[in-house]
Amino acid sequence: MKTALIITYYWPPSGGAGVQRWLKFVKYLRQCDWEPILYIPENPEYPEVDHSLEGDIPDNLTILKQPIWEPYDAYKRFIGRKKDEKINAAFLSEKKQNPLLEKISVWTRGNFFIPDARKYWIKPSIKYLNQYLTEHPVDAIISTGPPHSMHLIAMQVSGKHQIPWLADFRDPWTNIDFYKDLKLTTCSDKKHRKLEKNVLKNASAVTVISNSMADDFNHIYPRKYDVITNGYDPEDIPAESPPELDKKFSIAHIGTLVSTRNPKTLWITLKKLISSQPDMANDLQIKLVGKIDHTVTNSLEKYGLTPFVKRIPYMSHDEVMICQRQSQVLLLIINNTPNAGMILTGKFFEYMAARRPILCIGPPDGDAAKILQQTHAGLLAGHDDIDTTEQHILTCYKRYKSGNLEVDSREIEQYARKKLTEQLAGLLTRIQSNG
Repeated sequence: MKTALIITYYWPPSGGAGVQRWLKFVKYLRQCDWEPILYIPENPEYPEVDHSLEGDIPDNLTILKQPIWEPYDAYKRFIGRKKDEKINAAFLSEKKQNPLLEKISVWTRGNFFIPDARKYWIKPSIKYLNQYLTEHPVDAIISTGPPHSMHLIAMQVSGKHQIPWLADFRDPWTNIDFYKDLKLTTCSDKKHRKLEKNVLKNASAVTVISNSMADDFNHIYPRKYDVITNGYDPEDIPAESPPELDKKFSIAHIGTLVSTRNPKTLWITLKKLISSQPDMANDLQIKLVGKIDHTVTNSLEKYGLTPFVKRIPYMSHDEVMICQRQSQVLLLIINNTPNAGMILTGKFFEYMAARRPILCIGPPDGDAAKILQQTHAGLLAGHDDIDTTEQHILTCYKRYKSGNLEVDSREIEQYARKKLTEQLAGLLTRIQSNG
């Protein structure tokens, strides 16, 4: 059994999307002749906690932990938040903040914490892992980001010990959708880009989650990029019969709704339809599971949709899997940003596994659109395409009223987590042999 040291910030009991990709890889790696060893922070600042995910952690897994210092206590004091409040990712603000304090804090974050707020874990981690690897050699090192500080740890450690290193990108670095909002100085921007290029250049292999992300990175540093998408775990789906569907015409969004995912075209369309179709006004339910940015809340109120909203601020992953199968329509919103075409969230694949119709609002030429077309798992409309959005909603609603709102998806098995782990193991074996 070959061994792989995995450096990650997110690990159960962390909830949310960032943890599941590597939790599932670790779950299945032993079946692919690789023994994972985890290196994680001892006292991290997680935006969500979900203890249900701990059931996927393999028995007798070696987990190395070291303390981490993060500047969030000072940040909370500065912007007037309580010490026990969670810090949301991706600039999500459930309540409107003091605009001046917010600007100062964002500027500080972007220019003083490069590449991110976990930068103070880099040096102590390198020291600890250098000592550990001297006594416990491994066959490969893996880092997954964001946060991209994990890559900087791996780059130093793998270089010193001459161990093959896989850098995994769940999201872009300088082309992530909120990069432009960091208010970076020219000098800070250069630092980010230099660090990013160093990682892409020095890693033995780089994995990304979509073909478009591979193309994007190739413009930054030309090399081979291996695409291993996110996926779904069939073992997360109960073997018993599907739960009873919602009585209402439920359009459900699972996960955080940041401002760049605020689907104003959808809200406009729903307002129009409930005004023109009395039956829909009686049947509609907008089910929102997870945290919601205040801009989304304001839009729902503006278009008169608040009475139709069912808010569920938190739901564990095992509960989410049931909720998705109960919903009439699953709403997938791709960020309305320049990099939208490369976004393929883990939630997308779990939606497909739920085998409920997906209504996707996003770029018609993006990676998600291509997979939707390939799998016949749902319908897609562009962010500004009111006519197509209305047509899709009416199609789903008519089928709901006639009792045959189903989906005939196909070829989704290729996105099962075990199959994806086999791809990963093959890549690890390749770089270990070449190294």
